[in-house]
Amino acid sequence: MLNRAHLEILRALRDEGSISEAASTLHLTQSALSHSIRKLEHYLGVKLWLRQGRALRLTRAGGILLSLADRTLPDFEHAEQLIGKLASGEQGLLRIGMECHPCYEWLHRSIAPFIAAFEGVDIDVKRQFQFDGLTALLNHDIDVLITPDPVFKPRLKFVPVFSYELVLVCAQAQGFGERRYIDAPTLAQQVLYTYPVAKERLDVFSQFLLPAQLEPREHKTVESTDIMLQMVAARRGVTALPSWLVEQYKSTLRLRSYRLGRGGIHKQIYLGVRVEDQQVPYIKGFIKLAKETGVEEA
Repeated sequence: MLNRAHLEILRALRDEGSISEAASTLHLTQSALSHSIRKLEHYLGVKLWLRQGRALRLTRAGGILLSLADRTLPDFEHAEQLIGKLASGEQGLLRIGMECHPCYEWLHRSIAPFIAAFEGVDIDVKRQFQFDGLTALLNHDIDVLITPDPVFKPRLKFVPVFSYELVLVCAQAQGFGERRYIDAPTLAQQVLYTYPVAKERLDVFSQFLLPAQLEPREHKTVESTDIMLQMVAARRGVTALPSWLVEQYKSTLRLRSYRLGRGGIHKQIYLGVRVEDQQVPYIKGFIKLAKETGVEEA
């Protein structure tokens, strides 16, 4: 049966001009090379080369196979190079799923150094998996899940990247006096802005309001962090965001933040990956850079 090795032999014979040189190039013995071609000639029922003194001349059938070799072998070799780069982590696609709305702001810090360090790796951020990231990770739809709420399973590894505190944000002109924290009944009197996420997935509800069996006076959702904080600065309502994110807007929008409850709500951001992918160079590199560009709790 015709295979790639036969095509490589015919190309080497053409390029090197003799059996001995072709065998040396292919790391074969002369007898092994000759035996391989004789076996193929027997299978095809036709001669592939003829000797003319010390030189070799391909027959018409040999020329047809040499033409095939010139067309197909470069494709094989190119594919091997690409696969080799994938195997070494030099090339690929890093698909990131988000379960943390504010983390888009932080992700921008990690992407720039990652792109510089892994020139052959592209990045795709999967917003559609924002609230079903665990399934997406298990189903190989994404490679890394950014989440504040890890679900530990045997096939998955969650790496803590940075800690933060969730705080209540209001306009400076609004304020709640000199108190150090806000209690649930006080928040229940406010218009509360959040991202468009189910209440049970919002810490301000699940860890603060709902345990006290309270709801805000009105609950409104906004997709954009900028617009949400513009509304808060205009005294339209309040919101709950990571302290590190609030610090970026405080000076320009004249905002003020308060702890939620006496002990506050403290969280961590995790990167989730499949166990078998932990050592993929560009995934390992992304985790390392994410830790280095993490934010400290305000």
